[in-house]
Amino acid sequence: MSFISRQKNGLLCRFSTVIDTVSDYNMTDEEYIEMCAQKAREEAQETLKHSLRPFEEVKASFVPTNMSRDEFNRILRLMEKE
Repeated sequence: MSFISRQKNGLLCRFSTVIDTVSDYNMTDEEYIEMCAQKAREEAQETLKHSLRPFEEVKASFVPTNMSRDEFNRILRLMEKE
């Protein structure tokens, strides 16, 4: 885990609670945002590469607690269009 802090010079640093020291420093807001965006891209790519499940599982997993069956079926028809 880690946390972000604003340094006295206005830039950002990241303190790692795993290694108990600073892991990144003197980052601009934009550099920090880009670092987070890159991690999100990598995580999304890993999900697409290794964690996709069959579409049939979507249908089999539905429980009409937070959405009516009619609404689910309406959306399902939209998703099944080619």
